[in-house]
Amino acid sequence: MNSSQLTSPKAHRVPCTVRINHSFDHLEAHVELDGYQPDVGDRITVLGAPVITKFGESMTLEREALVRPATTLQKLLVRLKSFFLLTELYEVSFTPRRF
Repeated sequence: MNSSQLTSPKAHRVPCTVRINHSFDHLEAHVELDGYQPDVGDRITVLGAPVITKFGESMTLEREALVRPATTLQKLLVRLKSFFLLTELYEVSFTPRRF
């Protein structure tokens, strides 16, 4: 592994669309990055003022997002950690008896 794989790649700004829904059935926000496919371990921060939606309101906003790509080491650690978190699900048993 060379030193360029350990240093973080440059952060860059990407346009994004933010969809917010605040209703009886849903309280959700979705972000779609325009022209960028995030990779494992990337950090994404939506820039701009905080948004407040009233009950029953939905909105769509055009914003910018700051994308900080993960290094090779960070990607490896995220994949390793997710593997062990997934294996915790295997400990669940649905049999009615106990041993």
